Amino acid sequence: MEGYMSKRRNTRHVRADTKQAPATTMDAFSNPIARLGYGTQDLLQATQYPLTRMTQNYQLLTSLYRENWIVQNIIETIPGDMVRKWYTIQSNVAPEYIDDMQRLERKVHLRKSLLEGMYWGRLYGGAAGIIMIRGQDDLSLPLDYGLVLPGCFLGLMILDRWSGIYPELGQVTDPSDQDFGLPEYYTIRDEESGTLISRVHHSRVLRFAGRELPYNEKIAENYWGESELEAIYNELVKRDNVSANIASLTFRANVNYMETDSLDQMLATSNAEAQRRFWHTLQAQSVIESNFGTRLVNKGDVMHNTQYTFTGLPEVYDRVMMDVAGAAKTPVTKLFGRSPAGMNATGESDMNNYYDYIDGLRENQLRPILERLLPIMALSAWGIVPDDLGIDFPPLQTPDSNEVADIVEKKTQAILASYQSDLIDAATALKELKALANETSMYNTISDEAIEQAKGRTYSDYKVMQDPMAGLTLPSTFGEEVVE
Repeated sequence: MEGYMSKRRNTRHVRADTKQAPATTMDAFSNPIARLGYGTQDLLQATQYPLTRMTQNYQLLTSLYRENWIVQNIIETIPGDMVRKWYTIQSNVAPEYIDDMQRLERKVHLRKSLLEGMYWGRLYGGAAGIIMIRGQDDLSLPLDYGLVLPGCFLGLMILDRWSGIYPELGQVTDPSDQDFGLPEYYTIRDEESGTLISRVHHSRVLRFAGRELPYNEKIAENYWGESELEAIYNELVKRDNVSANIASLTFRANVNYMETDSLDQMLATSNAEAQRRFWHTLQAQSVIESNFGTRLVNKGDVMHNTQYTFTGLPEVYDRVMMDVAGAAKTPVTKLFGRSPAGMNATGESDMNNYYDYIDGLRENQLRPILERLLPIMALSAWGIVPDDLGIDFPPLQTPDSNEVADIVEKKTQAILASYQSDLIDAATALKELKALANETSMYNTISDEAIEQAKGRTYSDYKVMQDPMAGLTLPSTFGEEVVE
């Protein structure tokens, strides 16, 4: 009997510390004679994925960040792109209000602080930004927006999870709170002495977590996330070893060797002095070859030269490099600073996918942080919080002048066609043209007064107004002469 395929009931036992009943599988594939499938002595079945929780290894993560330039790019590239195109305020406030807000952001170094928080959140799996308000020194009390006076916002104090900030056990139980299910208080301690510095209410804390984890694992990480390096570490190790091995092969690119009679006997039976003289001779030969490009040999000895070919190594390195980039969710062109080349070039399509990913991060991670800070900054810069206060993120991809001109022409023609067909009035057409300003920086001078005056006026109305005979002719029946 050469082999058979069967379906059998297999009981897979889970870890004892999970306190779960054994799971019974009814459809596992198994071919014991061929050593294929579940329960066989197969190389694939020997694969294991132990739970390492590398995020808790502070020394390893810190060493990787300080010593490895790829790790630095992994940590810094995505946050840098998230804030590269800064948000725009969506509110009907005067332009000088926007200038005041921008001055406040520069004064407290807001963008730098957010970048720092995202850096350490991605590296260590968690970081926090403490909102500093002048006059509200008791951080254990909830943040009182009524006491945020003009000029009181002092910026953020960034602390990573290993620099003294610790979540407490109590959780926020109010479902309407945006921190529902997260720690209610955080403790800041001096790392050297362990003394308590401050107890901080969650309303004063901006969280920068790493990769999301299941609930039980989040608890194991003290309500923080997973370091970005934990999922990338194995691919990073492969890349570093491949790179080091390729570098070591360059020393073997050109190897000379010589055939000598009775070499084994001389090394085995000669005394130590003869062997020492032999090695000194080889060293002298090496010096002569290095300085003059010649080598002296006995008559009858044979010299050989072996050259190593590096065919295929660039392709291997590229594949490993692409695996690192895939694990880091960053294109090769940005992570390694390489231009696209070859049949497998990572160019425009990869960048489009990457920018879509960054857009998602801006909406899911950066927007909640900014919307939490925005009322505080508005009170500090303006003294009020407008009812229509909001933010928007501009597109990450910036088209060149030719692309902008093409976009403007096509969209303008589409708006004009709808207007000339009397599908929209002049006011709507002007609004659509003004909306192009966010994308193309054109038509941004169309005033609200002009839009208001154009309400209800269609293209046909304008044509009638331009007809000099409009309203001067009397209607008549076909074939009849009009009698005045």
